[in-house]
Amino acid sequence: MNRPIPAIAGRRLANGVLAMSAVVAMGLAATAAAGGRAADARSGAKGERTVNEWLTRMHDASRQRSYVGTFVVSSSNGSMSSSRIWHACDGQRQVERVESLSGAPRSTFRKDDEVFTFLPESRTVRSERRESLGPFPELMRPAESAIAEYYTAQRIGGDRVAGFEADIVQVLPKDALRFGYRIWSEKKSGLVVKMQTVDDGGKVLEQAAFSELQLDAPVRMERLEQMMAVPDGWRVEKADAVKTTAAAEGWALKAAVPGFKPMNTYKRPSEGVLQWTFSDGLASVSLFVEAYDRQRHAQEGVFPSGATNTLTHRVGQEWWVTAVGEVPAQTLKAFAVSLERRR
Repeated sequence: MNRPIPAIAGRRLANGVLAMSAVVAMGLAATAAAGGRAADARSGAKGERTVNEWLTRMHDASRQRSYVGTFVVSSSNGSMSSSRIWHACDGQRQVERVESLSGAPRSTFRKDDEVFTFLPESRTVRSERRESLGPFPELMRPAESAIAEYYTAQRIGGDRVAGFEADIVQVLPKDALRFGYRIWSEKKSGLVVKMQTVDDGGKVLEQAAFSELQLDAPVRMERLEQMMAVPDGWRVEKADAVKTTAAAEGWALKAAVPGFKPMNTYKRPSEGVLQWTFSDGLASVSLFVEAYDRQRHAQEGVFPSGATNTLTHRVGQEWWVTAVGEVPAQTLKAFAVSLERRR
């Protein structure tokens, strides 16, 4: 059975960069945590890094270290994907190439907020800008982060991953609206080399890890930028996303979902879809709103896939919302029932 997800949501889940959901989530969280580090440190146990300090260290490593590696993502539903990653940075800018090793052939290049996806079977290049990808996704501004209010972090041991010694850090939510994480952080640099997303019973929903990794590899930023050139005869598809606000489009939440703050809002005229994104600094939720179509929107419900849940829900008589996020189903339900049309 095909899951009833709008085209834009389906592309988001399938994209080679976003498929690395675990590492993406950690980069996002760490950026958000930086602003609250000093205050959180005062409340931490003596000799223990706080949640903000752990995540900030991991984020800094991604900005300072170049690497090449093979990355594997596996889910509890049995799905698995792998990619080859070339990551170059100079402390300010980052350029990355992700080559899929499973599924349909594709190459994704990210240069700061520019993303180019090369699809050789159709000789097509998709071009778009994504603020959420930043230098390792930074949806939240540091001053707005309240991550320590909703998560705790503790080192629970050590292990070896891809030949590197790593600390194992357990990040647990303080309520039932979020998943927990176990993160393997390379001891010397702090780079995330493995991560598991776990439910409230400790079951692993998704795992992402490097099976092979070369730290400080001689990856030239200029060479990766040259490879982003569009080959002759290929078609370029540019996303038609227009930045807007939920209020300007007539939408609001009757009640906020604890910890989740509204981030970006985009509308895509060609698809008739509005995307409204929320984040708690670590987990994120996207609401895709479109006009109700009796033929396409026949089934309401929750559709789990590893750590990602998708919820579909009819709003009134005229609208259809698809909520997607690496959060428990009850979190998506809270968003769906709170969404209302103001005009």
